[in-house]
Amino acid sequence: MKLLGIDIGGTKCGVTLANYENKKLRFIDKITFPTENSPDYILQKLINETKKTLHKHSLATSHISALGINCGGPLDTKNGIILCPPNLPGWVTIPVVKCFKTELQIPCFLQNDANAGAIAEHLFGAGQGFDNIIFLTHGTGMGAGLILNGKLYSGTNDMAGEVGHIRLERFGPVGFGKAGSFEGFCSGGGIARLAQTMALEKLQVGEAVGFCKTLQDLPGITAKTVADSARAGDLLAKEVFAISGKYLGQALALFIDILNPQRILLGSIYGHCQGLLQETMFAEITKEALSFSRNVCEILPCGLGDAINDYEAVSIALYGITTGGKT
Repeated sequence: MKLLGIDIGGTKCGVTLANYENKKLRFIDKITFPTENSPDYILQKLINETKKTLHKHSLATSHISALGINCGGPLDTKNGIILCPPNLPGWVTIPVVKCFKTELQIPCFLQNDANAGAIAEHLFGAGQGFDNIIFLTHGTGMGAGLILNGKLYSGTNDMAGEVGHIRLERFGPVGFGKAGSFEGFCSGGGIARLAQTMALEKLQVGEAVGFCKTLQDLPGITAKTVADSARAGDLLAKEVFAISGKYLGQALALFIDILNPQRILLGSIYGHCQGLLQETMFAEITKEALSFSRNVCEILPCGLGDAINDYEAVSIALYGITTGGKT
């Protein structure tokens, strides 16, 4: 069957065409463009690019089984509405599913990026064959997609999985509008802010910092620059990741105790920085989580790696038609 995927992101949007056969996904075409201009303009461009893609491959809308839309939350997936994503200023109460259904007459389904990642991993990645998995975006932000008893769990009003908002300490880096939050300590932005604070302490007393030479360099610190410095042997950079790993372990121990998952799959930062995080992460999990639950849970980088973005939107389409859109 043919599937379409629509990605709506803070920096870029895209249209993906794929074929699903024998439980495998084959990508046929993909186009992307910057998220610049008004929501109405972007939506019309996405619709136009979708029509161009279909025409390019001699396909009619009747050849497409479903269309999935992947967008940051908060969302109202039941009614197909983008509510007010912080990374999409001006996108307030946008009836995105209605727009695509009206123009294309194709079944359409909407999910946030964390849920989309969980679905993609469940269908095609390291979550295949498991009924209880947690997918953590672990990138610029920190959100969770939950597959419980083989089905996506989205909560009462689509707010399940907002784990980045959990407070782990009274004080700490700010993430998701809260100091000391899970997102504050463990997201890419949070790691950068933690590193900036620790570097400032060193620089103000005249100590050298491998990933930041002067006070003027503080704003340029990123999780990647700190990771590169840690791999080169910089002790402060290693300490930054040890702290982040500790809080990552604290949060995962909570999820293990509460949800008793078979697998926890972590996104981009863990995939690229596993060696810098796992020692303190596993030490904290061993200390905090119930052994009965801990012993049946594997913690792994997501199986689709950096390609997960290609899978997410079309996975929403496939999951939507196989479940009737129910979560």
